[in-house]
Amino acid sequence: MNTEQLGRNYDVAIVGGGAAGLSAALTLARARREVIVLDAGTPRNAPAAAAHGLIGLEGINPMQLLERGRREAASYGAHIVEASVTSATKTDDGEFVVRLDDGSSVQTGQLVLATGVRDELPDITGLAQRWGRDAMHCPYCHGWEIRDQRIGVVATGPMSIMKALLFRQWSEYMWFLPNGIDFAADQLEQLTEKGIIVVPGDVSSVEVTDDHLTGVVLDKTTTLALDALAVPTTASPRLEGLHDLGVDTSESAAGVSVVTDATGHTSVLGVWAAGNLVNPGMQISEAAANGARVAMMLNTELIFGPIDQAMMAGSSKQSA
Repeated sequence: MNTEQLGRNYDVAIVGGGAAGLSAALTLARARREVIVLDAGTPRNAPAAAAHGLIGLEGINPMQLLERGRREAASYGAHIVEASVTSATKTDDGEFVVRLDDGSSVQTGQLVLATGVRDELPDITGLAQRWGRDAMHCPYCHGWEIRDQRIGVVATGPMSIMKALLFRQWSEYMWFLPNGIDFAADQLEQLTEKGIIVVPGDVSSVEVTDDHLTGVVLDKTTTLALDALAVPTTASPRLEGLHDLGVDTSESAAGVSVVTDATGHTSVLGVWAAGNLVNPGMQISEAAANGARVAMMLNTELIFGPIDQAMMAGSSKQSA
């Protein structure tokens, strides 16, 4: 860590160095803003070997993508610091002081939260070790890689029925595991009509052979042979050290997210949010685009003052 980077007063501090945070940093640095990225280095998709759906970068390793992003943002003057935030507070003069885990601090006029979310997994022995490999939640991220394989969908809530029907597009060999959750008969009928086999019982653990998922154990006794697991998750926002800011959040079936207006501004003046922290369902490409847009809105506000929401609504309609 370059200590000269810390203690300075930046135009913008970005907490989180994933796709949204680095995209925001790149955009702001190219707008000649003094910007620093504070990155804990633990992205949501770190377990995955490849990122998909990125035009021109299809199949790139997620960590290589972020390393490339850091270099690009830094080439325009953005400061990238690997650190975890322990607290962030707003001063009486409207500035922000962000304290880091090494005891240092950063001062900034504007704060962008791009810390992302954490996928909350059900308590199934061995599942976490397969996550992002042959256990997943997003068919658009990994569906092609498990096409035509034996897929088991582990129910975690009411959205699990939809998830099973979605994954059916990628394979006709599908099993639905209610995992102790009671579903209505008509819901389960939707699955059987599509050829999805419903198997009762609690999922106890994941079976692995030669570093490949080979099935699950039900009720600690019966093994069901499978090649992959689809597990709908709820998203928990990564707001460690940031709660004192007091930004508004909302809860949905997908999890908890930070509330923003059309520009990316949160309920706290000077605090913005982007990426999965705002919408847990965003793909990498969406998060990057959102980070760039929030950065542009922030820069525009620094030049012209608060952005008129009615003007933003009209602009969105014209570009649609």
